[in-house]
Amino acid sequence: MATYTIAELAREFDITARAIRFYEDQGLLSPTREGQGGRNRVYTPRDRTRLKLTLRGKRLGLTLSEIKSIMDMYESPKDTVAQINRFLGVLAKQRETLEQQRADIEVALAEIVAHEEECRQLLGESGQRGGAKAA
Repeated sequence: MATYTIAELAREFDITARAIRFYEDQGLLSPTREGQGGRNRVYTPRDRTRLKLTLRGKRLGLTLSEIKSIMDMYESPKDTVAQINRFLGVLAKQRETLEQQRADIEVALAEIVAHEEECRQLLGESGQRGGAKAA
């Protein structure tokens, strides 16, 4: 079975070793320990997959506790239908959040466009006083 060091995973996923240790502290990863005093972390393909899913969940805007809950849910012997319904609930909540953020961004962009146009009109009316003269 292939194993990975913390440096290899950090390099592969372009994150810091500190971030990987943080995910371990949060219960998302569980490497074995080797070497003198268990100093060296050894990550399995399972840990690598969990790290990949953690980073994907973060890109989707999920919290670490939501990510952990989803991953743990799929590793438990619970009813698959209940697991899928729970995951659908998490996704629906995240979709709602992202759609609200998109609406907020669209409003902010419209306000910026309006302010830009107002500034251009003021520059046109003032003959660009106080600014650079047109050549």
